Amino acid sequence: MVIKNAKVYTENYEFQERDICVEQGEFTGTASQRNIVYADDLYAIPGLIDIHLHGAVGQDFSDGTVEAVEKIAEYEAFHGITTILPTTMSLTEKELGKAVRAIASVKNKKEGQADIAGIYLEGPFISKERKGVHKEENLLRPDLALVNRLQKEARGKIKIVTVAPELEGAIDFIKEGSKKYRISIAHTAAAYEVSKEAFAAGAKQLTHFFNGMAPFNHREPGIIGAALENDMCMAELICDECHIHPTVINMTFRIFGAERVILVSDSMRATGMRDGVYTLGEHQVFVTDGVARMKDGTLAGSTRNLMDCLKIAVKEMKIPLEIAVRAATINPALAAGVEDKYGSITIGKRANAVFLDKELNVVMVMKDGKIIRNDWD
Repeated sequence: MVIKNAKVYTENYEFQERDICVEQGEFTGTASQRNIVYADDLYAIPGLIDIHLHGAVGQDFSDGTVEAVEKIAEYEAFHGITTILPTTMSLTEKELGKAVRAIASVKNKKEGQADIAGIYLEGPFISKERKGVHKEENLLRPDLALVNRLQKEARGKIKIVTVAPELEGAIDFIKEGSKKYRISIAHTAAAYEVSKEAFAAGAKQLTHFFNGMAPFNHREPGIIGAALENDMCMAELICDECHIHPTVINMTFRIFGAERVILVSDSMRATGMRDGVYTLGEHQVFVTDGVARMKDGTLAGSTRNLMDCLKIAVKEMKIPLEIAVRAATINPALAAGVEDKYGSITIGKRANAVFLDKELNVVMVMKDGKIIRNDWD
C-alpha cells in the first residue's frame, strides 16, 4: 500500500508532504503501487499511545475479564489510539492477579483492536492522604515481592509501577524495583527532600502530574519542585478541560520541554458513554456534563479518550500540533520502552497511523497496515 499526498509527521517532529509505504503490516521504504490511497490535505500522524487508561464503553480493566479488555481495545483503536497500557487500580492481590491475567491473555495484532504494550499498576503503594478514588482498605506499603508475583501472573507485561515515596520502605523499593520496572510517583504527599531521594533512587515519571499530589509551595516545593528540576523525569498530563487549568498545561510544556511531557487520558468506564452513575475502584462515580466525580466532589478519572485530549490541547490550550503529537506518540512509547515498534512513522515499525482533517477530526485509522476506519465521504 502507498498513501499519497498526506502531511506526514516525521521523526524530526514536523510535517512534510510525502508518501507512506506499507508492506506486511510495517512501514517500508517502497511498496506495491497496486493499492494507492490518496490522503490529500490530511495530517498523517502515528497511532496514538495511551499509557494510562482504566476503561471506556462501560468496561474497566480492573473488571478482570477478557471481554472488558477487548471492548476497550476496540473502542481505542477506532478513535486512533492504536497502542495502550491498561491501568489497574488499588485492589487486593487476588483481584489484581485476575485483572493482569485477563489483560495478558489478549493477543496483539488483532484487527480493529489496539495493541497492549504492557500493564500499568497504579497503586496499591500510595498515600492515604492523596488516595483520590482509590479504596483505602487496599492500600499497602511498597512490596516488590508482590509486584514480582503479579508479574508472573501478567506473563512479564507489567511495565510501570507507581509508588508514593514518603511511605515506609519506598526508597529501597524504588532502588530495586527500577531495575525491572519503570517507577512513577503517584498519589503522594511527599516533601521536597524525599522527592529528590525518589528520583535519585530511580523514579522517572509522574502519574497524572499535579493531580493526586501535594501542591507546589514557594517554601516547600514538594514533588512538583523536585520534578521540575530533574531532567530525567517525564510528566503525564490529562488535557480534558477539567483536571488541569490551560495556563498550567502551557507552563508545564514550557518548563519540561516537548520531550518530557506525556499526554494521557486516565479514562474510566464512562468514556464513550452518556452521563450517569458508574463505578471506579469500587466507588460510585457520578458523571455530569462529561465530568466524573465521587459523591464528595473528588475527580474520578476522565471521560475523554486520548484523541479528545490531543484535540483539546491543540485547539483549546494552544499547544502547537507538532508538540502535542509528540506527547501522545513517541514520548509515551519511550516511557513504556516500546519505541522500537511504535510511536513514529518509521521504516520497520508497526504501520499504525491516524489521518486527521484540518479540524483534527479523525478521517482514517490504519492499524498494522490495514484501514480499520474510513470516514471519507
